[in-house]
This record gives sequence, structure tokens and C-alpha cells, in this order.
Amino acid sequence: MSARIVPAAQFKAECLRLIDEMNETGEPVTITRRGKPVAVLSPFQPSPARALIGASRGVVTRYDEPFEPAADAGDWAAMS
Repeated sequence: MSARIVPAAQFKAECLRLIDEMNETGEPVTITRRGKPVAVLSPFQPSPARALIGASRGVVTRYDEPFEPAADAGDWAAMS
């Protein structure tokens, strides 16, 4: 699938139409300025949804004293 090449001035004038065409065809649009590519507009590809339950499993590998404060009281500026 080749990208469509559009000058920046034309993209500015026809932006919404080009976006609609890109969504229909799935073809990316390369935007150029003075003949050099400056941006690529491509269709949005949603990432697969991850389950929230269990997503953090294995992140905390060890916590020696679960009932002790995580930081010393002297570490907080509000305590001084």
C-alpha cells in the first residue's frame, strides 16, 4: 500500500476531505513542504483492550515489612 503524497498547502485547504478519504481507503497520507516529507497521516489502529483485573500481578516482587510505614517520618518536610 503506497502512501498518497500531498503538499502542505493542499492539505491545509482540503484537510477534512483528505481525512475522510484516508479513513475510507486506509491509505496513509504523506504531507510535504517544498517537496520534502514533514508528516504522515495514517488511520488510527486501536490497541487491544487489556483486562484490569490481574494487570499488576507480579509487579511487586517482595515487601519485607508490610505493616511498617513505607518512609521514615523525617523524610517528610511537613513533619519538621
